Amino acid sequence: MNTVTQTGRQETAAPAIELRGISKAFGPVQANKDISIRVMPGTIHGIIGENGAGKSTLMSILYGFYKADAGEIFINGNLTPIPDSQTAIRAGIGMVFQHFKLVQNFTVLENVILGAEDGALLRPSLSKARGTLKRLAEEYELNVDPDALIEDLSVGHQQRVEILKALYREADILILDEPTGVLTPAEADHLFRILENLKREGKTIILITHKLREIMHITDTVSVMRRGEMTATVKTAETSPEKLAELMVGRKVLLRVDKKPAAPGANVLEVENLRVVDEDGVERLKGISLNVRAGEILGIAGVAGNGQSQLLEVLGGVAHGTGSIRIKGQEIDLTGKHSDAQSRRARGIAHVPEDRQREGLIMDFTAWENSVFGYHHDPAYQKNKFLMDNAAIQNETEGKMERFDVRPPDPNLPAKSFSGGNQQKIVLAREIERNPDLLLIGQPTRGVDIGAIEFIHQQIIELRDAGKAILLVSVELEEILSMSDRIAVMFDGKIMGERLPQETDEKELGLLMAGVNGEVA
Repeated sequence: MNTVTQTGRQETAAPAIELRGISKAFGPVQANKDISIRVMPGTIHGIIGENGAGKSTLMSILYGFYKADAGEIFINGNLTPIPDSQTAIRAGIGMVFQHFKLVQNFTVLENVILGAEDGALLRPSLSKARGTLKRLAEEYELNVDPDALIEDLSVGHQQRVEILKALYREADILILDEPTGVLTPAEADHLFRILENLKREGKTIILITHKLREIMHITDTVSVMRRGEMTATVKTAETSPEKLAELMVGRKVLLRVDKKPAAPGANVLEVENLRVVDEDGVERLKGISLNVRAGEILGIAGVAGNGQSQLLEVLGGVAHGTGSIRIKGQEIDLTGKHSDAQSRRARGIAHVPEDRQREGLIMDFTAWENSVFGYHHDPAYQKNKFLMDNAAIQNETEGKMERFDVRPPDPNLPAKSFSGGNQQKIVLAREIERNPDLLLIGQPTRGVDIGAIEFIHQQIIELRDAGKAILLVSVELEEILSMSDRIAVMFDGKIMGERLPQETDEKELGLLMAGVNGEVA
């Protein structure tokens, strides 16, 4: 029997991928529960769900990273056990990970053949790969210099190399995990053109993303997961972002940021000619000047790696720089004994770092221990000169977990037992409840599901409305545009321009993020 796809082509009814009754548990946690899904050939199939919904586990089973406890995998109608990734590759499956698996000091060509050499001699493999890459680049708009070092390529071009690796191994099925998380809007648009080209050539694509707009723009079909189960599979053309969000979370979700106009007051933060040189002698900040007023959010837009991290680190006291930083008119020490994070906190600066797991939490420590890191010298937490009042901290943490809707609300669980969104809430609760004058917040919703995003945005807006100054760094342009009262765009360690959100759009910001059409402020 033949069916007609959305592209109008006749195709056999056999799915490119069919998973039947897949279950997987990690100890008492049921990551996947009796999941069945059919992905038709020559389509782009989206998979969405909250953090911890089981998306990554399911794709890891398909790619051979995990072995299912129960269930079957069919490739093109044939039962295909996949015990490891090599078997998946031989079955025509390729995976492009969110964090690329590339050797930075190897060339594009060397990375493409790595693990797929034809023999002990590399020269024949390199020669074959060069010809194949030329053909693939022309066929799919995957142009990239085969002799370039990976470390010299932009993130967008590195992603193309990952796709080329999969296609070189003759993958007919591509799994992409959060592929646009570190791309500029122009790079994301180019990626979508590549995916459309792959689809036209009959490739099957599975797209894992938390961005509903991308799902609506690029996919043919979308499957929704919640708490380890498949809750729905629908044609993209027959649904909406609001319906998908409700299927993901199990309740109606406000997708837009609901906030009244800002009423900014006096300057809280003033930065002039801030410069940072890293340990390799590379200048990462090149004369940054900006200000943030009470009762406003200044959003910093930019592709990751253009100095935003260093800006947050210097302001937060975890790195040194030169120039001038003033809080409420008072100069901040940038290099001396009062230039550390503890001194910043004493001056009313709270910091939610970009990487919650490496910089915001100690993953093996409990939620209640993490809830006071950086503030553990507070007299309220001291039982006496030598001991902390653990019971008081635990009681306070219970209140924070209730107010910030941390699930499960157990202060004795280690941080690693919580989903990404709930880990972020633990960090936010710790910093926001100190009632800071200035909140530094990096990537507030990175890897966070829709329900938690809504909550986190509400907390930030409430802090702004309470008259606090907020410096928000995000690679998500939609977040920058909806949350910010003013937007500064960074490129190569400089401020390329400043805009009001109501007077700009993603296209203009994207050009500034790429260093185009901007005048250095």
